[in-house]
Amino acid sequence: MAITHSDFLTQVRNYTEVGSTVLSDSQIQEFIRNVELDIAGKVDYDDLRKYATSTFTASNRAVSMPSDVLVLRSIQHITSGGVRTFLEKRDTSFISEFNGSGAEGTPKYYANWDEFNIIVAPTPATADTVQINYIQDPPEFTSTNQTYLAKYQESMLLHGVLTECFRFLKGPMDMYNLYESKYNEEVQNFALQQMGRRRRAEFDDGVPRIVVPSPSPNQNN
Repeated sequence: MAITHSDFLTQVRNYTEVGSTVLSDSQIQEFIRNVELDIAGKVDYDDLRKYATSTFTASNRAVSMPSDVLVLRSIQHITSGGVRTFLEKRDTSFISEFNGSGAEGTPKYYANWDEFNIIVAPTPATADTVQINYIQDPPEFTSTNQTYLAKYQESMLLHGVLTECFRFLKGPMDMYNLYESKYNEEVQNFALQQMGRRRRAEFDDGVPRIVVPSPSPNQNN
Protein backbone atom coordinates (compact mmCIF):
# COMPACT_ATOMS: atom_id res chain seq x y z
CA MET A 1 0.00 0.00 0.00
CA ALA A 2 1.32 3.42 -0.95
CA ILE A 3 2.36 5.73 1.85
CA THR A 4 0.15 8.74 2.50
CA HIS A 5 1.55 12.24 2.39
CA SER A 6 0.81 12.72 6.09
CA ASP A 7 2.65 9.52 7.03
CA PHE A 8 5.59 10.56 4.86
CA LEU A 9 5.93 13.86 6.73
CA THR A 10 5.76 11.94 10.01
CA GLN A 11 8.55 9.60 8.84
CA VAL A 12 10.75 12.57 7.97
CA ARG A 13 10.27 14.11 11.41
CA ASN A 14 10.86 10.76 13.12
CA TYR A 15 14.18 10.31 11.32
CA THR A 16 15.32 13.87 11.90
CA GLU A 17 13.95 13.94 15.48
CA VAL A 18 12.66 17.49 15.12
CA GLY A 19 9.13 18.87 15.28
CA SER A 20 7.03 21.04 13.02
CA THR A 21 8.36 24.22 14.61
CA VAL A 22 11.78 23.38 13.16
CA LEU A 23 10.72 21.56 9.99
CA SER A 24 7.41 22.96 8.83
CA ASP A 25 5.14 21.15 6.40
CA SER A 26 5.94 23.73 3.73
CA GLN A 27 9.68 23.28 4.26
CA ILE A 28 9.47 19.50 3.89
CA GLN A 29 7.26 19.99 0.84
CA GLU A 30 9.96 22.13 -0.73
CA PHE A 31 12.46 19.33 -0.09
CA ILE A 32 10.11 16.76 -1.64
CA ARG A 33 9.85 18.89 -4.75
CA ASN A 34 13.62 19.38 -4.93
CA VAL A 35 14.15 15.62 -4.84
CA GLU A 36 11.43 14.91 -7.42
CA LEU A 37 13.07 17.35 -9.83
CA ASP A 38 16.54 15.99 -9.09
CA ILE A 39 15.44 12.42 -9.89
CA ALA A 40 13.69 13.53 -13.08
CA GLY A 41 16.87 15.32 -14.13
CA LYS A 42 18.92 12.16 -13.68
CA VAL A 43 16.63 9.34 -14.81
CA ASP A 44 14.15 9.21 -17.69
CA TYR A 45 11.75 6.94 -15.86
CA ASP A 46 8.86 5.46 -17.79
CA ASP A 47 6.10 7.23 -15.90
CA LEU A 48 7.35 10.59 -17.18
CA ARG A 49 7.54 9.62 -20.85
CA LYS A 50 4.54 11.19 -22.55
CA TYR A 51 3.36 12.20 -25.99
CA ALA A 52 0.78 14.62 -27.29
CA THR A 53 -0.65 15.22 -30.73
CA SER A 54 -1.43 18.55 -32.28
CA THR A 55 -1.85 19.99 -35.76
CA PHE A 56 0.43 22.17 -37.81
CA THR A 57 -1.21 25.44 -38.79
CA ALA A 58 -0.75 26.23 -42.47
CA SER A 59 1.52 29.26 -43.00
CA ASN A 60 2.47 29.34 -39.31
CA ARG A 61 5.91 28.07 -38.25
CA ALA A 62 5.06 27.95 -34.51
CA VAL A 63 3.79 24.87 -32.67
CA SER A 64 2.61 25.09 -29.05
CA MET A 65 4.02 22.66 -26.50
CA PRO A 66 2.05 20.82 -23.79
CA SER A 67 2.04 22.76 -20.52
CA ASP A 68 3.79 19.97 -18.58
CA VAL A 69 6.89 19.57 -20.79
CA LEU A 70 10.15 19.23 -18.86
CA VAL A 71 12.37 17.91 -21.67
CA LEU A 72 11.43 17.73 -25.34
CA ARG A 73 12.59 14.39 -26.77
CA SER A 74 11.47 14.43 -30.40
CA ILE A 75 8.95 15.76 -32.91
CA GLN A 76 7.18 13.62 -35.52
CA HIS A 77 5.30 14.78 -38.60
CA ILE A 78 2.38 12.47 -39.47
CA THR A 79 0.85 12.71 -42.93
CA SER A 80 -2.82 12.14 -43.70
CA GLY A 81 -1.76 8.70 -44.93
CA GLY A 82 -0.16 7.85 -41.59
CA VAL A 83 3.47 8.16 -42.68
CA ARG A 84 5.66 9.27 -39.76
CA THR A 85 8.87 11.28 -40.08
CA PHE A 86 11.07 12.60 -37.29
CA LEU A 87 12.04 16.25 -37.59
CA GLU A 88 15.72 17.10 -37.15
CA LYS A 89 16.65 19.50 -34.37
CA ARG A 90 18.37 22.75 -35.33
CA ASP A 91 18.92 26.15 -33.71
CA THR A 92 16.56 29.10 -34.13
CA SER A 93 18.86 30.98 -36.50
CA PHE A 94 18.84 28.01 -38.90
CA ILE A 95 15.03 27.91 -38.87
CA SER A 96 14.75 31.66 -39.43
CA GLU A 97 17.22 31.62 -42.31
CA PHE A 98 15.55 28.58 -43.86
CA ASN A 99 12.14 30.27 -43.71
CA GLY A 100 13.52 33.62 -44.89
CA SER A 101 12.44 33.05 -48.47
CA GLY A 102 8.84 32.60 -47.41
CA ALA A 103 8.59 29.17 -49.03
CA GLU A 104 6.19 26.66 -47.48
CA GLY A 105 6.28 22.89 -47.51
CA THR A 106 6.56 19.78 -45.35
CA PRO A 107 8.39 20.53 -42.07
CA LYS A 108 11.76 18.79 -41.76
CA TYR A 109 13.44 20.73 -38.93
CA TYR A 110 12.51 22.20 -35.57
CA ALA A 111 14.06 24.40 -32.88
CA ASN A 112 13.11 25.37 -29.35
CA TRP A 113 11.74 28.91 -29.44
CA ASP A 114 10.74 29.45 -25.82
CA GLU A 115 9.22 27.53 -22.91
CA PHE A 116 5.89 27.18 -24.68
CA ASN A 117 6.66 26.89 -28.40
CA ILE A 118 8.87 25.34 -31.04
CA ILE A 119 9.32 26.62 -34.58
CA VAL A 120 9.62 24.46 -37.69
CA ALA A 121 11.00 24.72 -41.21
CA PRO A 122 9.84 24.80 -43.88
CA THR A 123 6.75 26.65 -42.69
CA PRO A 124 3.87 24.14 -42.97
CA ALA A 125 1.81 24.30 -46.13
CA THR A 126 -0.91 21.96 -44.82
CA ALA A 127 -2.52 21.18 -41.46
CA ASP A 128 -0.93 17.76 -40.91
CA THR A 129 -0.64 16.07 -37.53
CA VAL A 130 2.40 16.58 -35.32
CA GLN A 131 3.30 14.27 -32.42
CA ILE A 132 5.31 15.71 -29.54
CA ASN A 133 7.33 13.17 -27.54
CA TYR A 134 8.55 14.53 -24.22
CA ILE A 135 9.52 14.04 -20.60
CA GLN A 136 6.82 15.33 -18.31
CA ASP A 137 7.45 17.74 -15.47
CA PRO A 138 7.24 15.29 -12.54
CA PRO A 139 3.94 15.35 -10.63
CA GLU A 140 4.25 16.66 -7.08
CA PHE A 141 3.55 14.37 -4.12
CA THR A 142 1.03 16.22 -1.93
CA SER A 143 -1.84 15.50 0.43
CA THR A 144 -4.15 15.34 -2.57
CA ASN A 145 -1.86 13.80 -5.18
CA GLN A 146 -0.22 10.37 -5.05
CA THR A 147 2.77 9.88 -7.36
CA TYR A 148 4.77 7.10 -8.95
CA LEU A 149 7.84 7.87 -6.82
CA ALA A 150 5.89 7.90 -3.56
CA LYS A 151 4.13 4.66 -4.47
CA TYR A 152 6.98 2.63 -5.96
CA GLN A 153 10.19 4.39 -4.86
CA GLU A 154 9.32 5.54 -1.36
CA SER A 155 12.74 4.71 0.10
CA MET A 156 14.60 6.68 -2.58
CA LEU A 157 12.29 9.66 -2.14
CA LEU A 158 12.64 9.51 1.65
CA HIS A 159 16.43 9.29 1.61
CA GLY A 160 16.60 12.19 -0.81
CA VAL A 161 14.37 14.31 1.43
CA LEU A 162 16.39 13.35 4.51
CA THR A 163 19.55 14.45 2.70
CA GLU A 164 17.90 17.82 2.09
CA CYS A 165 16.76 18.00 5.71
CA PHE A 166 20.15 17.33 7.27
CA ARG A 167 21.75 19.85 4.93
CA PHE A 168 19.16 22.41 6.02
CA LEU A 169 19.46 21.55 9.72
CA LYS A 170 23.25 21.48 9.56
CA GLY A 171 22.87 18.23 11.42
CA PRO A 172 25.54 15.60 12.11
CA MET A 173 27.72 15.18 9.03
CA ASP A 174 27.73 11.40 9.40
CA MET A 175 23.92 11.34 9.11
CA TYR A 176 23.99 13.62 6.09
CA ASN A 177 26.62 11.43 4.41
CA LEU A 178 24.66 8.28 5.25
CA TYR A 179 21.43 9.44 3.65
CA GLU A 180 23.17 11.04 0.69
CA SER A 181 24.98 7.76 0.01
CA LYS A 182 21.76 5.75 0.27
CA TYR A 183 19.94 8.18 -2.01
CA ASN A 184 22.64 8.18 -4.69
CA GLU A 185 22.82 4.38 -4.64
CA GLU A 186 19.04 4.09 -5.02
CA VAL A 187 19.00 6.57 -7.91
CA GLN A 188 21.67 4.47 -9.64
CA ASN A 189 19.65 1.30 -9.09
CA PHE A 190 16.49 3.01 -10.31
CA ALA A 191 18.28 4.07 -13.49
CA LEU A 192 19.45 0.51 -14.12
CA GLN A 193 15.94 -0.79 -13.49
CA GLN A 194 14.52 1.58 -16.07
CA MET A 195 17.17 0.60 -18.61
CA GLY A 196 16.31 -3.06 -18.10
CA ARG A 197 12.65 -2.39 -18.89
CA ARG A 198 13.28 -0.80 -22.24
CA ARG A 199 14.02 -2.31 -25.57
CA ARG A 200 17.51 -1.54 -26.82
CA ALA A 201 16.31 0.93 -29.44
CA GLU A 202 14.43 2.97 -26.86
CA PHE A 203 17.49 4.04 -24.89
CA ASP A 204 19.83 4.69 -27.80
CA ASP A 205 19.06 8.39 -27.29
CA GLY A 206 21.18 8.51 -24.17
CA VAL A 207 19.05 7.64 -21.15
CA PRO A 208 19.57 7.50 -18.27
CA ARG A 209 21.31 10.86 -18.01
CA ILE A 210 23.43 9.88 -15.00
CA VAL A 211 26.70 7.99 -15.31
CA VAL A 212 26.14 4.35 -14.39
CA PRO A 213 29.41 2.75 -13.23
CA SER A 214 30.42 -0.36 -15.16
CA PRO A 215 33.64 -2.39 -15.25
CA SER A 216 36.10 -1.94 -18.08
CA PRO A 217 35.77 -4.60 -20.80
CA ASN A 218 39.43 -5.37 -20.16
CA GLN A 219 38.91 -5.83 -16.44
CA ASN A 220 39.06 -9.38 -15.16
CA ASN A 221 36.27 -10.57 -12.86
